[in-house]
Amino acid sequence: MHLHRRRMGRLACALFAAVLWCGTGAAAPYTPATDDELVETLRQRPLDAGERWRRELRAQARRQPRHLPAALQLARAAIDRARRDGDPRELGQAQAALAPWWSLPEPPPAVRLLRATVLQSRHDFAAALADLDHLLASKGTPLELQAQAELTRAAVLQVQGRYPQATAGCERLLQPRYQALGAAAELPARVCLAELASLRDDATEARSTLQRLAVRAAPQQAGWLALVRAELAERMGDPREAETLYRQALEQAGDEADVYTLAACADWLLDHGRARDAASLLKGREQADALLLRLAQAWKQLHDPRAAGASTALQQRFAATRVRGDTPHLREEAQAALRLQGHAALALQLALDNWAQQKEPADARLLAEAAFAAGQPAAAAPLREFMRSTGYRDARLARWLP
Repeated sequence: MHLHRRRMGRLACALFAAVLWCGTGAAAPYTPATDDELVETLRQRPLDAGERWRRELRAQARRQPRHLPAALQLARAAIDRARRDGDPRELGQAQAALAPWWSLPEPPPAVRLLRATVLQSRHDFAAALADLDHLLASKGTPLELQAQAELTRAAVLQVQGRYPQATAGCERLLQPRYQALGAAAELPARVCLAELASLRDDATEARSTLQRLAVRAAPQQAGWLALVRAELAERMGDPREAETLYRQALEQAGDEADVYTLAACADWLLDHGRARDAASLLKGREQADALLLRLAQAWKQLHDPRAAGASTALQQRFAATRVRGDTPHLREEAQAALRLQGHAALALQLALDNWAQQKEPADARLLAEAAFAAGQPAAAAPLREFMRSTGYRDARLARWLP
């Protein structure tokens, strides 16, 4: 499952969860690459209350497939598990629950919002934005759904590097028409604006703003805000603050840490020579491609023989994705080529293809690192132009951009 899917949903989901749910994608059926591949480990414990509730919902959906409230509940629950665990099969279940409305040109607003999040997860940004724009333009869209659509739209635009348009969307959430939603709309809007400002060469003020907002945040938002602040500290070249905030994010998440949080923390540990800690952090979470990738990196740094097997498993997963016709994992493929296989030229081509689709800090770093490793500094020209035109800054890039 693509790591950026969680990143794109963080803004719209983590701080607005009290109003709505949102999601990240959909997946096709999976066919094992070999007869020996482990597909699933069966449950070895009794069903908990949550699983019993989900089974009851699924049974109701089978009896009444066009009962929208139950379908929405089932889809949202599956999406939330997919965000947490990185299991694309959950996303397939979410889409299946919404199947009666999925292809309608005018689906119910809640379905349209979920469809938009699925489309953006497939890198079909234009179609996702079309759905979101429709929600925002329609007078029949409830205010809460419009606010959610505005946040999701801003997240998509941010990933594309379209900072002025994303900023305008977040600013609209501070207009009087959304005041009835209170902090559920205001807080994420201000976090959105601060994060966007931090990406546009205004990091110092953004850091202060995020610190003030963290004081106001509810307990369930503390871990997410700590993660946003940790990533900003990294881009500013402040490893001490980054470590403190990453630790806070993990402590807040506890056993419920999602794939994005674990991957971000593992990246920091790997960058700072703490491969053993990274391997310990990721133990038992190999099902998610993004986490297996980082576990393989940790094992490689530790000269653990399991690294080779993990690298092979990743390649099989990437190949299976292409066979199914799903969107390739370009970022993860480039990282594996560069950091596991040592194929710098291949990594650079994948990083360039990835950059054409999305322009997050991780994508910028990947392109700079791959161009440097391949001995082709001129290949980073698209990144340099992006930095020139947007004001984007990241202290880490100085290592690879001479």
